[in-house]
Amino acid sequence: MKKAILIFFIFCPFFSFGQTLYNPQDLYDSPGGLFDKDSLRDIYVNFQDPNYHNVLVNSFFTSPSSRIPATITINGVSLDSAGVRYKGNSTFCLPNDNGNPKVPFNIDMNYWISGQKLLDYKKIKLANAWMDPTFAKEFTAAKIYRKYLPSAEVNLTKLHVQGNYLGVYVNTESINKQFLDKHFNEKSGSLFKCDPSGMFCDTAGAPAGGRPDLKWLGIDSTDYYDDYTIKSDNGWGDLLDFIYTLNFNFNEIDSVLNVDRVLWAFAVNSVISNLDTYNGYYIHNYYLYQTGDGLFQMIPWDLDNSFLGAILGFTSPTTLYQRDPYYTSTQGDRPLAYNLLNDPFYRKQYTAHLRTVINESLDTSIIRGSINALQSLAHNAVDSDQYRQYTTSEYYDNAENHIGFWWRNGGIMETIDGRKAYLLSHPEISLIPPTINNVAINNSLVTAEVVNANTVELMATESKYNSKFQSFAMLDDGLNGDVMAGDGIFTTTLPFQGSGNDVKFYIRAENNDALMLNPERAEYEFYIHCVPHTSFDTLITVTSIVWNGMNLTTSGDYTFLLTNSVNCDSIAHLNLIIENTSAIVPISNNKSKTLLKITNVLGEPTKPTSNTPLFYIYDDGTVEKKLILE
Repeated sequence: MKKAILIFFIFCPFFSFGQTLYNPQDLYDSPGGLFDKDSLRDIYVNFQDPNYHNVLVNSFFTSPSSRIPATITINGVSLDSAGVRYKGNSTFCLPNDNGNPKVPFNIDMNYWISGQKLLDYKKIKLANAWMDPTFAKEFTAAKIYRKYLPSAEVNLTKLHVQGNYLGVYVNTESINKQFLDKHFNEKSGSLFKCDPSGMFCDTAGAPAGGRPDLKWLGIDSTDYYDDYTIKSDNGWGDLLDFIYTLNFNFNEIDSVLNVDRVLWAFAVNSVISNLDTYNGYYIHNYYLYQTGDGLFQMIPWDLDNSFLGAILGFTSPTTLYQRDPYYTSTQGDRPLAYNLLNDPFYRKQYTAHLRTVINESLDTSIIRGSINALQSLAHNAVDSDQYRQYTTSEYYDNAENHIGFWWRNGGIMETIDGRKAYLLSHPEISLIPPTINNVAINNSLVTAEVVNANTVELMATESKYNSKFQSFAMLDDGLNGDVMAGDGIFTTTLPFQGSGNDVKFYIRAENNDALMLNPERAEYEFYIHCVPHTSFDTLITVTSIVWNGMNLTTSGDYTFLLTNSVNCDSIAHLNLIIENTSAIVPISNNKSKTLLKITNVLGEPTKPTSNTPLFYIYDDGTVEKKLILE
């Protein structure tokens, strides 16, 4: 006979006092993981085919997505039949054309054996840092980007292929479904890699690719194939809708694009002189992902040319240090930057982000300390790397100063010093924004101390995608909860009360010249007004159960404190009854109430179904979550 369990969850919502700050940095890898910043692991790759190099080189030009099997070993653990291919463009072509085996690798542990992972990751991308003498530019840039928008993790590793030490590689997280699930809690949306399909190699025989500049090319998706590579099962219609809106219906851009994410990406690109980006010199190196709210997100990628990288060419470093952060507002060849930076409000928002990045992320002592620690960690491995392009002296020198006479590599610290001095004196960035302090909430009344502002707004949302924040005016007029008019304390009532959802919010203040946010990293960081829940569960079963990690074998009352992903607490109570019977024991609620509807976890009406969590909504305001296990 089947054993059935009937579980009731009764949720009683109440509002807490105060707010907590959401910290997206918690999403990144913990120490000891694949991207541990303090370790330099050895990765061993052994191919079954001794002619692997020729096979992979040929595939790079003729069938770029093809892979061949190899065994991957790390920390003494071996994974069989991982799928390996070469990757890159110039970083592949330059060493390969010279017979140097130090080319970039793309390794997929999950390619032939489903579910196979390397330290919990299905795919890794190993870059050879061919044009970065320091091995630190991508690492340093990634630490800055991650403060402001979802970004790939980066560390260094040592690569051995067929027993041959190929040297130090930059290990970069792949922008794939695993990345999407980590940062957006979903992975089924439209995903595009925005990079030309053309190849740098003279030997490739491939046509030059276009530019993913987001210009409208017509309704035929094939016209976009050279510029954008789809990484999802479908999505061309979504991308074309976005591009059309951008070019011909810009006043509705916030219905198809997470504008704030783009402005953050543009701000970081500009501040750290990553010119190998959409708003840099070369228009590429980004991903677009459409989340379930219908908005495309910009995700930065390939950061090795940050801090001027290896693209100085014949241009004076000083010229690039003083590159106007609003330069692309005058360039009609890239409509996303042109339209956003010519919109007065978005320009103010972009400028506010510039100030934040400058003030938070250009501390030379912190950056120098981080680079020195990384280079000390990797010193011996780099010194014994016989295939690297640069000397050990250049390894250290380029961390401080630019090197080279013809094709120069920008120095990290020199670039930061020059860029910071220029930006802080920029007349638009130097404008004085409002100040916002002491944000608080009490009895659903939000207060903030604001100085030098014409308008103050509470920006709030209950979206699970942390997007589509709505504006609610905050006033200092002595009315509607404001204690005293003109005291500089602005107030408003928290919206969305009674919805049962956590409310996410930040404060935005604006004057004629400038804009300020609190927290400054909004909308990537924000305050959360938690709506905690107390759940009362009654469970009747004939066996022991595992409940919140506890193995329960005796009847009784149990309590567990839960903390969700945004640090909001809930209390779970369980009344456990263990009986030696296989019959279904109904649980009755003595209180008279009328069932209004039954919904699934998406809020959609449905009928009673076994093995599926359902919500029973009653006319007295209570909600029961029922799960019948058969």
